[in-house]
Amino acid sequence: MDALFGFLGSYWWLVFPLMGVAGPISAWWSKNAKERHQRRLEVMRTKAELAQATRHTDPEAIAEADAAGRTQRLARLMDTHDEVSRRWLDYELDAAKLIAFPTMSDGRDPHTAAFLRAKKVADGLRPASAEARVDAETYAEYRDAVHDFEVAFDIAEQEARRVRDTGFTESERQRLTRAQHMLSVAVDQSATAAERQTAYRRIREELDGLIVLSDAAESELRQRVAGELEA
Repeated sequence: MDALFGFLGSYWWLVFPLMGVAGPISAWWSKNAKERHQRRLEVMRTKAELAQATRHTDPEAIAEADAAGRTQRLARLMDTHDEVSRRWLDYELDAAKLIAFPTMSDGRDPHTAAFLRAKKVADGLRPASAEARVDAETYAEYRDAVHDFEVAFDIAEQEARRVRDTGFTESERQRLTRAQHMLSVAVDQSATAAERQTAYRRIREELDGLIVLSDAAESELRQRVAGELEA
C-alpha cells in the first residue's frame, strides 16, 4: 500500500490525461449499452413473431382470421356501393340538379343507360350484410360489379356536366332556363303562397316532355316548395 501511495505521489500528473480519456470511454460505454438493449429488443420481437406465426398454423385460428378479413373487405365494398348510390340520389332527389344536368335522368343517354345497367347488376349481387358468408367467386363477382357501378357513374356524371343541355333545341333550353327560374321562386320563403303555387305549376309545365322527375324528386320538391302546398 505504501508503494502504491508512493507511485501515485510521484506520478500525480497522470490524472489529467486520464481525465481526458474518461469522457470518450463513458460515451463508448453508453453507446454499447444502447446497442445491447436494442439487440435484446430485436430478439424479443423475433420471438414474438415466431410465436405468432406458430399460433396461426392452427387451422381454427387461420379460419377465424380469414373470416374477419373477408368481413372487413365486404364491409368496405358495401360502403363504396352505398356511397355511389348516395351520389346518384343527389340527382334523383334534387330537381335543380336534374334541370342543370338533364342527361342524368335520361335513360336514352348511352352513358346514363350504362350506369343504370351497372347499378342493377351491383344491387342484384349485394349480400344481405357484411357478415354474410360468401365464397371467393361470389365475392369477386360483387367486387367487380361495384367497381363497374362506380366507374359507370363517374363517366355518366362527367358527361352530364360536360354536355349540360346542349342536346336540347334552343326552345327547349329556354324552357329549362324558365324552369330553373321558377324553381328559385318556388323555394323562396319570402314569396307568397300564391307565387309559390304558380311557380310550382310552371316548373311542371316547362319540364313536361323534357325531363321526367322521379316520384322521389316530386315528393322532395313539394316538401321544399310548400309548407302551404298540399302534397
